[in-house]
Amino acid sequence: MNLSDCRVLLTGASGGIGQALATQLVAEGARLLIIGRQLTPLKELADKYPGKVDLVQADLTLREGRDAVSAAAQRFGGLNTLINAAGINSFNLLDHQDEAEIAAMINLNVTSTLQLTHRLLPLLRQQGRALIVNLGSTFGSIGYPGFTTYCASKFALRGFTEALRRELADTPIRVLYFAPRATRTAMNASHVVAMNDELNVSMDDPQRVARQLIDAIVREREESYLGWPEKLFVRLNSLLPKMVDSALRKQLPTIQRFARSKHQENKP
Repeated sequence: MNLSDCRVLLTGASGGIGQALATQLVAEGARLLIIGRQLTPLKELADKYPGKVDLVQADLTLREGRDAVSAAAQRFGGLNTLINAAGINSFNLLDHQDEAEIAAMINLNVTSTLQLTHRLLPLLRQQGRALIVNLGSTFGSIGYPGFTTYCASKFALRGFTEALRRELADTPIRVLYFAPRATRTAMNASHVVAMNDELNVSMDDPQRVARQLIDAIVREREESYLGWPEKLFVRLNSLLPKMVDSALRKQLPTIQRFARSKHQENKP
């Protein structure tokens, strides 16, 4: 896809990767409709790039939020790229999470993404060529302790992407799955960064992630996984899951220590 031809609807535009991606897309000539729950970062982008960026402040977990986005997309005209980047994360042992937290993560990361994509498919079908890009995660292929709900949501998103790609195989719409590894954004709190440092887990800069995502869009690469050894672990987990079990078992005491310390800090 030629970026100068892209008319992009980007969800999660107020987040770290979303902000970096929006800036780089505009620099490459794309026209953007950015979506997020936080108005200030959206407005900063729109003010910085007048005539190139439109915004909608909306909560995608609410029907009225999806209604607002759908109406704006119709007014936007010629939408040919949907980037589903909205999502939330939480590092916690499952028995320390409450039901509302679990439901909120699944609702935004999975349910709302499917519902919004369903709403926008008719607009994408009107184009001679279109893309749907789902922002996944390495944790959509590797179940990782302390991120059980987040992993469940990203495994679901990966399955949705695969199924939708096959469902739309006879249409002009291409469906891409892009899976970063750990990234230095506000989504990863300080105790997660500290744990990753102790475990020697690399964390990417959001600008770097955005650049690679843009490359995947240009090349229309169906699946992209970032980082080494994360790429290897994704492959090993599909072929030799017991080997990955063994590697993560060694990390488990450290993961539990950080998760439990966070839980104690959050107690009233």
